Amino acid sequence: MATAPGLPEIERAREVIAGVARVTPVYPTETFSRLVGRPVLLKVECLQRTGSFKLRGALSKIASLEPEQRAAGVVAASAGNHGQAVAWAARELGAPARVFMPQDSPMAKVDATRNYGAEVELGGQAIEDSIDAAMAYVDQTGGTFIHPFEDPVIISGQGTIGLEIAEQVDELETVIVPVGGGGLASGISLALRAVRPGLRIIGVQASGTLPGGSGFTIADGIAVKKPGELTMGILDVTLDEIVEVDDEQIAQAVVLVAERTKFVVEGAGAVSVAALISG
Repeated sequence: MATAPGLPEIERAREVIAGVARVTPVYPTETFSRLVGRPVLLKVECLQRTGSFKLRGALSKIASLEPEQRAAGVVAASAGNHGQAVAWAARELGAPARVFMPQDSPMAKVDATRNYGAEVELGGQAIEDSIDAAMAYVDQTGGTFIHPFEDPVIISGQGTIGLEIAEQVDELETVIVPVGGGGLASGISLALRAVRPGLRIIGVQASGTLPGGSGFTIADGIAVKKPGELTMGILDVTLDEIVEVDDEQIAQAVVLVAERTKFVVEGAGAVSVAALISG
């Protein structure tokens, strides 16, 4: 069983991705500050290369591989953002990439993954189907599977966001972070618990993906049936609370962010704002 990374691993990941992944800005917003009655800042990771935080983990992981492992290729399963990140990082680091995606993945993300140089295989309904297909392909070819969240090196890469937040925001009380597979929330919360131990850290899930939910959500980037064992074990320790938001609240947040900040964020990126403005 893999063990959770610590601050040294997250700091090492930051060294690995420095100069390649962007240090994204923290953006103060008067609209949301007024809505909730306290200062609100958004960590604008939608301005990251490939459009999401996933690049941090993918770069960290592929950079950690031996040259012969890179030469044998990397394999991923993704509804979109992780696939794009693996494709981009693999191209930068000279590794062939193959990405397995559910057949109804957004075509913009499928096309972007191909444009970054990866071979794309479409099939199955859910991300779990894509993971099964990817693992079977790895067994046949000897490539390296780049898991979207259940990997200490991936978690360390995503944790670099936590280090940036701690340096960018002096007065920090509460951090609200999306939870799908749990890689992002695990990395950020591990980093912040190490450097700012007194914070309140809240995870947000989309209710449609949870047991008893519809099985569908517009927050497709966090449409995972449950976090991984490694990430859930971390989140049980590092998060103060996990809350849920529904698709109506997420859609309202997407529109409000676009109208008031002019940032275009997808559903998965808006769940933290949805939790904030819905109380």
